[in-house]
This record gives sequence, structure tokens and C-alpha cells, in this order.
Amino acid sequence: MSLVRLNIKGISYSQTQNGAYALILNEVDGDRKLPIVIGAFEAQSIAIALEKEIRPPRPLTHDLFKNFADRFDIVVKQVIIHKLVDGVFYSSLICERDKIEEIIDARTSDAIALALRFQAPIFTYKNILDKAGIYLKVNPKSEDEGDSILVDDLVAEEVEAGIQESFKDKTLQELNALLEEAVKNEDYEKAAKIRDEISKR
Repeated sequence: MSLVRLNIKGISYSQTQNGAYALILNEVDGDRKLPIVIGAFEAQSIAIALEKEIRPPRPLTHDLFKNFADRFDIVVKQVIIHKLVDGVFYSSLICERDKIEEIIDARTSDAIALALRFQAPIFTYKNILDKAGIYLKVNPKSEDEGDSILVDDLVAEEVEAGIQESFKDKTLQELNALLEEAVKNEDYEKAAKIRDEISKR
């Protein structure tokens, strides 16, 4: 399977889920975007890494990981978003120490927050982009103003529609089973999405 390189386009506040954000990843050699729902803490951590001028007085969790890795000569070489199941992305950190490569499982939001700190490239497989990638109309005015971390409302609405679509075809029974599984796996971002879909029914 061929890998596709992604860049971070921006972060959009979720209109339907309190405290949730959508991270928009952009295909480097194409026009598709990959929206990923992340929590407020991860959104803050990613935004701080993108905004080089903001320096928190004490290290955030991802900064602490970076400091720890630097101290022990561990380098994150790349991040691969390798799986998509029921609207949830799964990622791996490809790390290296003493020329020995290790693959570490990570939540996608954490993996991207770390990729930014290590200046590591982010990839996904073509079949994941084919399945979850969407074409977004971007406001040309905002393009001229340079890259803003927060993407505009039009993009936010389209992202919301795409994210909610993945649960529309599920029955209430299936949704409740998915909710139970998400809570058991401590995947609270997914649980919040499922809860919102259940409450709409």
C-alpha cells in the first residue's frame, strides 16, 4: 500500500460536540483533506506547536515527552496513520535509537502533536485517504492572509457533516454497543461522537 504525505491545514472548533475540535490534514500532492476529531487538550498542544511564538512557562505533556526523548537520544522519525475503524484513526510513531527502529502505538492526536515537536513527517495510506478524505471549499480570502491555525466556519461545517456521516447508517443497538466499547477502550473522543448521534435519534 502506498503512503501519502500529509500537512496540517488547521484546527476547527466542533459546532456539535462541546470541547471537541477537528484537526484538518491536507494531502501534500493533492486537494483532499482528512478531518480528525481531537480533544481540547490535544488541540491546544498542536496549536502551541504550530505557533512558534507561544512558549508555555512549564512543559506540556508532549513537550515533556520530547525533552525525555532528547535526553535518551530517541528520535521520532515519522508518524503513520495506519488504520480507520468506525470513524476512529489509529496511528504509529516510528522511533529510532542507536540505529534501532521501534514502532509505538499512539492516539492520532498525540502522534501529530509529537510529530510537530520532532519535525517528523506525517503519512497515511492511500486507501484511508480514499475512504475518509474529503474535498473542502476554502475561502480564497483566507488563503491570501496566510495559514491561520483556526480554519473558517465553512470548512468547520463541512468537516462536521463528514464526521457525523460515519454513524448515520448505524442502528441504535449498534451505536450503544460502539459506545460501550469506546468507553471500555478509554476512547472518549469517539464516545462523545457516538453519544451525540444517539441523542439526536
